[in-house]
Amino acid sequence: MISIETNQKAMCLEQAVQTYVKPGDHLSIGGFTVSRNPMAAVHEIIRQRITNLHLYAHSNGQGLDELVGSGAVSKIEIAYSGNGRFAPTCICFKRQIIENKILVEDYTNFQMALRFLAGSMGVPYLPTTTSLGTDIINKWGFDNKLRENDTKIAAKKLIVMDNPFSRNKIPDKIVLVPAINPDVTLIHTQKADTKGTTRIQGLTFSDVEQAKASKTVIVTCDELVEAGSLNTNPGANQLPSFCVDAVVHVPFGAYPTACFGCYDYDAPFLDSYRDMAATQEQFQQYLNDYILGTKDHSQFIQKACGERLEAIKANPETGYSDQIKRK
Repeated sequence: MISIETNQKAMCLEQAVQTYVKPGDHLSIGGFTVSRNPMAAVHEIIRQRITNLHLYAHSNGQGLDELVGSGAVSKIEIAYSGNGRFAPTCICFKRQIIENKILVEDYTNFQMALRFLAGSMGVPYLPTTTSLGTDIINKWGFDNKLRENDTKIAAKKLIVMDNPFSRNKIPDKIVLVPAINPDVTLIHTQKADTKGTTRIQGLTFSDVEQAKASKTVIVTCDELVEAGSLNTNPGANQLPSFCVDAVVHVPFGAYPTACFGCYDYDAPFLDSYRDMAATQEQFQQYLNDYILGTKDHSQFIQKACGERLEAIKANPETGYSDQIKRK
């Protein structure tokens, strides 16, 4: 067993969140719909009752929905939020938008990827042609007053301009989308070492760009190894240690979403979550029972999954469970 005292970056989850996530922060979370959401870290934010977060996500699902439903989030910049067949649009997210309880500014999937990439590159924006001719261009979620009062928000949602390299008499149009530089990014991965070197197996989504764009990065991992253990195959690593501020060993830290090669999503739980989140009153009961009523992620898993945990463990040859029903 590795002692978390051996390196200042390896710490417990409660300490990592308490140290690095503050009310009003601009927060980015990794993962994609029902894959590799940093659920243990999301639940710890809820337990610590951190609020007024400005959230960034590419195409997140369960993690985003629980943060929104708990009242932790006031503003979101996002491309899509859904849990696949379990909730094509995330339930709390949809409800709070309809009830005007959160502000949302939406971009295309590719635009959000470009925005994180710009942030990771240290450039103020990147150009694209996506969204031309759509209401993505015309409908803005944040007004000018809000942008003036919060200097972390881009001065404009986007800019449409003539392509300066066009050879046409009527120049082509391009769209400039602003960089994102979050205060904190949370990602979950299969393996990391005690200094923060991070290895993601399977699709990385926008996690790497989100982390590199961020001022602070918290990595939770299913397996924590000694410092330097991942140096023997550096090409398999996505984040070097200097990009990571805190690393936390949390087995099944993405549950109830999937972590490729380790475990699958928990279909029965996600089915039941759809019912538990159907109204704000029911969701509050879910929070009280499953998150606020449990001290950590292991207790949450025991309550939510119990003996079913064995069934969602991944087949080593495929990376997925062959025991769950997907229909």
